[in-house]
Amino acid sequence: MRDNQLIRYSRHILLPEIDYEGQLKLINSHVLIVGAGGLGSAASIYLAASGIGNITICDFDNVDLSNLQRQILHTDKSLGINKALSAKSTLNLINSEIKIVAIEKKLDIKSMESLAKEADLIIDCSDNFLTRYSLNNIAFNLKKPLVSGAAIQFDGQVSVFDFRKNDSPCYQCLFPDSGEDKELRCSDHGVFSPLVGIIGSTQAAEAMKLILEIGKPLVGRLLILEAKEMNWKSLKILKDPQCKVCSN
Repeated sequence: MRDNQLIRYSRHILLPEIDYEGQLKLINSHVLIVGAGGLGSAASIYLAASGIGNITICDFDNVDLSNLQRQILHTDKSLGINKALSAKSTLNLINSEIKIVAIEKKLDIKSMESLAKEADLIIDCSDNFLTRYSLNNIAFNLKKPLVSGAAIQFDGQVSVFDFRKNDSPCYQCLFPDSGEDKELRCSDHGVFSPLVGIIGSTQAAEAMKLILEIGKPLVGRLLILEAKEMNWKSLKILKDPQCKVCSN
């Protein structure tokens, strides 16, 4: 680690759970983030600032004025620009020493799986069930950890599915695919701006814990936040023996 890195990450290095070796793990890691909206904004900003050496961020959508209330990666100058490219620009300003790859096109399963193979873990910051189910399948097939988050109105949730562990449940265990997309969307129902920051930051924390192998990740647990009362709940998730994905 260079002298400027020792200074930049000194507050991490002071933590005995991280120290010099742990910071090196972060610098040498590669995280795939799917979604550069509200969740992806908070998650990617903290991961970049923390020194994650390689971040691949995917989003095919363009920045809209209605995004700026909560998607803090983007500014007025980003309007009309692809979100992944806007994210790369912002993250490079936050930490010029890390590598950011922006994927600005909509990917099929094969292309997404190819990207995931190169990463140490996947962070799902998407806003639709189709992508969540697809990432769950990809992470399970590749035996990679998946950090999942969601936020709508005043309610948010986070969980970790670590497919390196045989007893880890998967997203399908938690929300079985009925074939019907009943997704609540921000454009229809609204979302409390700080909520996505809280949930996205929690996703970043869980990802770093997995890389550093510290603490107790949210494997087999669903952490739920009701932001109006600032009430957190932790629910146990059991592996479904009939699950179409992880029971085979």
